[in-house]
Amino acid sequence: MGQLLKLDEQAAASYTAGHLVARDFGALTEAVEHTAAALALTATERDRSGGTAWTERQVLRDSGLLKLAVPAAFGGPETPWPTIYKIIRRFAEVDSSLAHLFGFQHLQVASVALFGNPEQKAFYLGKTVSENWFWGNATNGLDTRATLVWRDGKDGTDGHYELNGIKSFCSGATGSDMLNITAPRSADPADRVFLSIPTDRSGVKVLDDWDNLGQRQTDSGSVTFDKVRVEAHEVLGPPGTSGTPRATLRTLVSQLILIEIYIGNAQGALLNAWQYTHEQGRPWFTSGVARAIDDPFTQQHYGDLRIALRAAIALAEDAAARLQKAWERGDALTAAERGELAVAIYETKIAAARAALDITAKIFEVMGARATAAKYGFDRFWRNVRVHTLHDSLDYKLKDVGQWVLTGEVPTPSIYS
Repeated sequence: MGQLLKLDEQAAASYTAGHLVARDFGALTEAVEHTAAALALTATERDRSGGTAWTERQVLRDSGLLKLAVPAAFGGPETPWPTIYKIIRRFAEVDSSLAHLFGFQHLQVASVALFGNPEQKAFYLGKTVSENWFWGNATNGLDTRATLVWRDGKDGTDGHYELNGIKSFCSGATGSDMLNITAPRSADPADRVFLSIPTDRSGVKVLDDWDNLGQRQTDSGSVTFDKVRVEAHEVLGPPGTSGTPRATLRTLVSQLILIEIYIGNAQGALLNAWQYTHEQGRPWFTSGVARAIDDPFTQQHYGDLRIALRAAIALAEDAAARLQKAWERGDALTAAERGELAVAIYETKIAAARAALDITAKIFEVMGARATAAKYGFDRFWRNVRVHTLHDSLDYKLKDVGQWVLTGEVPTPSIYS
């Protein structure tokens, strides 16, 4: 290729760096690659504009991939978690925001599978398959401004709950069919319950107030609730912080989604830099070589970046395999087993976050000043990772790992651990 492709066209093209990445998702490969190519077409332009990616959300709906985590007992394919995580990584490579929505779709499905009773699982998961539901969330555990109060029935009618307040960081709520919500149902903030209701229910208002420097189209703004009626059968139960080891897997499912978004951005940044270096890169004038790819310091930098990425991928795939085993253990999962899995995932998160922040920044050192032109949008990878790595404290994850190393004590399950 002579002239560098525009980034959105470039991302949609097949990379010639085939020796750097694997593109095997088994029977899902064609659907995944078709979807990734469609998401990539306008990724740079949409990153600039922000807002809701209505067309691309429909691409995800049409892909048939929204139901992957639904168990076979409820009509789903029961795709193993390691495969789902690899797909999240693939989408994050080209469109981090839509990868986020895709990942959180499966987190909401997992939430119903973990907390719902048999009737609730049959209804919500069955409808996810038959109606191709897109799920959003309003489950920010640190935002306790939404409250759930019981209202007695009148004239012999059944009672119901009433939901009022606001929740922030509600990724995917815009345009969703269903919302998973957490709220305390008493004066005790620890008495949080998990509920699932239609997004278009009267009193639910999704606000268009997300405008951050990265993850521009995750629709992670606020949702308000004004006298929203919630039936008793729509309350799934506590979100696992005081439940069984199996119930507390939700947090770990979520953490691995974040990890794959980090890694996907790092991989996308490295592949874009690789192509830019081949097509537009210039060796330093004292290097004694004619091509940027032959510059010894450019080679050294790429070696460092590649090793950091491979290490993060290896840790992530090991952690995903461990999660799958824990998931399959079901109610037999022990607290000790859950704790060991948490440590492995925290180790992975720290390594992946560090690698992604480093790689997405250092690509400019191998591409040079011209690569900072706004038309390329290469900075979006770093911006996405910078925003996402602030989701919850890496310092406390590192502390938990160190505590386990020194004492053997595993992390206590919580909304973020």
